[in-house]
Amino acid sequence: MEIIARIHNAYDVKFGVPRQSGLVEEVVSTIVFEPAYRVPEALRGLEGFSHIWLIWGFDQAEREGWKPTVRPPRLGGNQRVGVFATRSPYRPNAIGLSCVRLIGMDSGKDGTVLRVSGADLMNGTPIYDIKPYLPYADCRPEATGGFTDRQEKRRVEVQIPAELASRLTAKEAQGLRAVLAEDPRPAYQEDPERIYAFEFSGKRIAFRVRDGILTVTEIQPQK
Repeated sequence: MEIIARIHNAYDVKFGVPRQSGLVEEVVSTIVFEPAYRVPEALRGLEGFSHIWLIWGFDQAEREGWKPTVRPPRLGGNQRVGVFATRSPYRPNAIGLSCVRLIGMDSGKDGTVLRVSGADLMNGTPIYDIKPYLPYADCRPEATGGFTDRQEKRRVEVQIPAELASRLTAKEAQGLRAVLAEDPRPAYQEDPERIYAFEFSGKRIAFRVRDGILTVTEIQPQK
């Protein structure tokens, strides 16, 4: 398959990327097409859709061959289920599927660039195809979620000290709060003394979680 575009956003590393699309609408991503696909006619009519499907590649996943079972974070990382019952990146073909909100289309030096929200892709991820989301066909209110229906969604209260928050723009702070509220820690980790760190929007973010409250302890520019 040909790479038609790449996504650009604040998710510089895998840790901290939302576990599914649509969970963090506050972070805006841009989709920049490869030169060969910067053809305005190819996007004609797309502006009429509110959401689109992205078909993309897990290019950062370690390729050690596929395994028939994986341990999804949703089950705490210690219970195995079939790979085809999960959205794990460690599959025979490392292909991802995400539904995102289309919030704008801008023309410039890179051709027409799409602005989307709710992406769960790392910065620079290759995109292989884009399709419109069709409510009459793609929405299934009666659908069941398998083992995910039985697991309580873990969210936390986020606290960013004012001195640290001042190092972020208003948009960065809004996006970071939304990312952290989803609790990026693995489900099996509950150590209240442990400091976690990841990169977001070119900055190193460190935090700890105690009694359901996530407190940011450091915000520093990435060196």
